[in-house]
Amino acid sequence: MLKTKRPKKNKQSSASIMLRSQIKMIIVITISFSMMMIFGVGHKLLNDVKLSTWQITASLKKNEIDSDHDWDDWRKNSTVDINHSYIYVHNLRQDAEARYYFSPRADDLLQKKMIKVPFINNLYYRPGFGFLYRRFVSSNGIYYTLWQNIGPQLSILMRVIEVSAILLAVTLVLAPIYIRRLTARLTDPLTDLSTSTQVIHQAEQSGLIQLPVPSQPTEVTELAQDFNHLLALLNQRQDQQKLFVMNAAHELRTPIATIKSHAQLIDRHGADHPEIIEKSVTYITKESRAMQQIIEDLLAILRVETLSLALTRMNVTTAVSEIMQPLEKPIPQKLILQLEPNLMAQTNLEALEQILHNLIQNASKYSKPSDPIVVTLANKENASVSLTVMDQGLGIPEADKAHIFEHFYRSDDVRGSIPGTGLGLAITKQFVDLIHGHLSVADNPTGGTIFTLLLPSAIDTTGQSDHS
Repeated sequence: MLKTKRPKKNKQSSASIMLRSQIKMIIVITISFSMMMIFGVGHKLLNDVKLSTWQITASLKKNEIDSDHDWDDWRKNSTVDINHSYIYVHNLRQDAEARYYFSPRADDLLQKKMIKVPFINNLYYRPGFGFLYRRFVSSNGIYYTLWQNIGPQLSILMRVIEVSAILLAVTLVLAPIYIRRLTARLTDPLTDLSTSTQVIHQAEQSGLIQLPVPSQPTEVTELAQDFNHLLALLNQRQDQQKLFVMNAAHELRTPIATIKSHAQLIDRHGADHPEIIEKSVTYITKESRAMQQIIEDLLAILRVETLSLALTRMNVTTAVSEIMQPLEKPIPQKLILQLEPNLMAQTNLEALEQILHNLIQNASKYSKPSDPIVVTLANKENASVSLTVMDQGLGIPEADKAHIFEHFYRSDDVRGSIPGTGLGLAITKQFVDLIHGHLSVADNPTGGTIFTLLLPSAIDTTGQSDHS
């Protein structure tokens, strides 16, 4: 079977769509206005003709044309325009001096049958005379028929039609020019944005990922600014991803190199020196566990980034107390809990457990076994709940505090001497963001570090805090 090709849809720009739509709208408005004006003027002129014919026939009835003298007297005193009015008088009285009276050319007018104009009462057309309006009246056996030529009124109407046609023609000529300029002002900034986005790959290579921001119209200006803000975020995210991959590769390279070197050592000298096997296996096991921890932390970061947590109103005093119980055994330090009773907050139990676990493990890693770790839960004046983890360990240098929540960041003082991946606090910060909390770090006056987590308080239906 032959396959028929589907016709390609023509691409239509906003400018062309706006141009056609506005031209159509202007044409429709102009034609509608012209038709209304023509109808209004025509209706007014026709009413003037009706009034004029009524006045003439009323004059004829008043004079009661019953003789030649009456006819001549009416003709002499009448102001009727004989060039446009034709009068036919038919006297049916028995004592009438004459049966018929005709104004000039009225008898010629009646020689041929007239053509009725449809839709308009009493309007006729007579070749050689043009359009005529007829009025018929009778009084005391005398019948008067008036034919009023409406040529002057038609000339006025034709002048209105000509003006309307000229107006339409001028509109058709000038409207596209004006609309094209207007649409250009509106769509050219969008076209520039489109062109800039097409070359964004080249701009990215040169490090210039910014779209031009036009000064007007306001909508396009705001759109360009929003695009630039989005591009900045994407660029920042891309840089973070590159740095993340580089750091992950760097952290994995060290244990891999250690495992590889000890495996080669066993392969080359294990048969001749059996004593090195146990030592190398110990190193291989240690580095394998380090790799496993890095991989688990990387998976945890990916999981947190795609995680969506539901916040619920809970008693954080009870929650923290239950979370802390299984954490006391794995660490050598003593845990001291200072918890205010029945503090309520809007949070997530899973996130709160992970945050506390990471902060306790971090405090234990950098503290001596004899130094206690103090966990405090208190109500703040701004109606939030404060959870602090305070240790008496090595502390954090001031220059490092701004980077401790970054992926793989570790101070030079502890890198290589204290095990760790540099991902624990980064994961903790992600969980804090998920529950809309705030995590800060400060020095312990007696030595060590204080991590403070602020949790939003639970608000009841009346808008007041549960623990206010």
